[in-house]
Amino acid sequence: MHMRLTGELARGLVANGLSLPDYFVLAALSDEPDHRARLSRLGTQMGWEKSRLSHHIARMESRGLVERSRCPADRRGWFVTMTDEGQHAISAAAPAHVEQVRALFIDVLTPRQLNAVAAAARAVLGHLDTLASCDHDEQDLPK
Repeated sequence: MHMRLTGELARGLVANGLSLPDYFVLAALSDEPDHRARLSRLGTQMGWEKSRLSHHIARMESRGLVERSRCPADRRGWFVTMTDEGQHAISAAAPAHVEQVRALFIDVLTPRQLNAVAAAARAVLGHLDTLASCDHDEQDLPK
């Protein structure tokens, strides 16, 4: 279900010149003050490996959707900021994307089913948060 649903959502964004990962990055930045976040925070928030995020941000930067800048307080750190072009792109894509999510997922389920999905999501996310907060090595992970 996840793969088919994300495939359909990705196809819906193509008309606006965005990939689904582009949309995820821009949506995350939209929620940040000044549409700017530390690269490390963005990676943690999105659950992406540093390399994946860095490469994707570089591609988005080359298309004018975001820009990177050094953190003045920590010269090793980077900020990612959504550009006006990125703001325009997500503003153009969001209404149709939200409608597509509703049509493909929300409106297909009953209120009871939506409540069950929400409860399952809270349980899984709570578990993932617990794992993330633990200082563990691979031996501590469930097999």
